[in-house]
Amino acid sequence: MNAAYAVGMTSPQIGLLGLAIGLVIGIGLVVLILWAFRARAQAAEQSSTQVPQGTVDVLDSMDDAACVIDASGLVLAISHAAARFGIEPGSTIDNTELRQLVRTVRTTSASITETMRITRPGVSLDPRSVSARASALGARLTLLIIRDVTEQERLEQVRRDFVANTSHELKTPVGAVSLLAEAIESAADDPAQVRIFASRISAEAERLGNLTGRIMSLSRLQAADGVADFDPVPIDEVIATSIEAHGVQADSAGVSLVRGGDRGAFVRGDAQILVEAVSNLIANAIVYSSQNSSVGIGVRVVGDTVEIAVSDQGIGITESDRERIFERFYRADEARSRRTGGTGLGLSIVKHATQRHGGEVRVWSRPGHGSTFTMVLPRIEAPAVDENERKKKKRARKAPLTAPVRIRNGEKA
Repeated sequence: MNAAYAVGMTSPQIGLLGLAIGLVIGIGLVVLILWAFRARAQAAEQSSTQVPQGTVDVLDSMDDAACVIDASGLVLAISHAAARFGIEPGSTIDNTELRQLVRTVRTTSASITETMRITRPGVSLDPRSVSARASALGARLTLLIIRDVTEQERLEQVRRDFVANTSHELKTPVGAVSLLAEAIESAADDPAQVRIFASRISAEAERLGNLTGRIMSLSRLQAADGVADFDPVPIDEVIATSIEAHGVQADSAGVSLVRGGDRGAFVRGDAQILVEAVSNLIANAIVYSSQNSSVGIGVRVVGDTVEIAVSDQGIGITESDRERIFERFYRADEARSRRTGGTGLGLSIVKHATQRHGGEVRVWSRPGHGSTFTMVLPRIEAPAVDENERKKKKRARKAPLTAPVRIRNGEKA
């Protein structure tokens, strides 16, 4: 029947049938060739150890340490930051934990992230906390990314400590005020006791206000926008204002304030913040000085810097305490600080205020001989001042001070 059917087909029908058969065979051959090329590419990819150009470009633009490692553990390509961890092309990963992470990823073909502490070559005393992520990059390559999170962990720990310390410090005056209020209520019939308790409440309230104000000052200094506008600041006015603010305290403690050094220096910054920093140094020097001693406030221009030094003849600071005195809420002499209402924030404010002005704080101290704190700030040239402004400032300097201050001008600090 088929033969009869074929015999009965016309020539056009036979041509169409041949064309269809040829088309099917052609499509099959194309699919077979494409499959062969794909299989060949996959085989080449599985056996290749060449890093794709796109991956190299990505590595060049990364800020984190990263590298591509082959199946034998050899580093083929790195980012610029990888050298900080001793990772170089043609070398192997020295850290055991990182090598184990790469082996695990090569076995499972899954991306894995682990947090670990590793030591950088040549810096054995500075272990770094890192977040390491390894991912399969083809059949034979592994991408390892190392992100240094040491600073993030430190800032988080500082934040936790600050919250804990602040809560602890605030509890003391708040609890004292609460207890004294109850005492006043129970002693309502005794006016003398009421006055005593009221006086103590006032002292605790002042201490609480002082602590709150310093916490706010420190938070402002540590904020990104803590110091927005910097203007030329005359150091002479900063010193004069700081000394004037502590005249009464110095007289009460039997301590004389001595101003000396260079004049006419200018820095760029926030005058209020600088006054607060210098005031904290003067207040501390008075507190830790004995009667009939002196506190020196000196200014020295050294090249492109201005040094503001506050020296005392007090009890001094031990070497172990010098390493921690700039920590928030740390008190070298706990009993004296409590007695004088110290918050443990003054030197921390000094440090952050100086750093926000592009400077640094130096400390010299010897137990029994006193201490010297020096703020080193970048100096600027004195700005031009018109004649009216100069006369106004001259009249202000001649005006009497609101509080008596014993200052011996011209003496070196």
